[in-house]
Amino acid sequence: MDRTVIAYVIYLLVSISLTIWVARTLSRNGRVFLSDVLRGNEQLADAVNHLLVVGFYLVNLGFVALYLSGDQTIEDTRGIFEALSTKLGVVLLVLGVMHLGNVYVLNKIRRRGVMEREQMPPVGPQDWVAPQAGA
Repeated sequence: MDRTVIAYVIYLLVSISLTIWVARTLSRNGRVFLSDVLRGNEQLADAVNHLLVVGFYLVNLGFVALYLSGDQTIEDTRGIFEALSTKLGVVLLVLGVMHLGNVYVLNKIRRRGVMEREQMPPVGPQDWVAPQAGA
C-alpha cells in the first residue's frame, strides 16, 4: 500500500474520531447550558442542541474532507508523521475555534437572558401615585 494512502487513512480515522468525540462532549455538556439559557424549556434545549451538533458535524467533517488532499508524495515513514502532524494540527485548531465560537455565542445568549430576568421587577406594581402639584 502506498504511504500516501496510509497517511490519508490514519488522517481520516483520527480526524473523524476527534470530531465525534468533541461533538459528543459539546452535546452532553451543552444541553445543561442550553436548558439554563432557554429557561428550563427542555424540549427546545434538546432541539437546539441537536441542531448545533449537526451543524458542528457538517462544518468539521466538510473541512476534514476538503483538507484531505495533499500535493506532496510521501516517500518514507518520517513523511507520514510530518504530513499527519500538519493536517491533524490544523484539524484540531479548527475544532478548537468551532468550540470556542459555540461557547461564545451561547454565553452571549445566556447573558442576554440573565439581563432580561434581572430587569423584571419581582412584584408587579400594586398602586400608583398621582403627581404632586408644584413639584
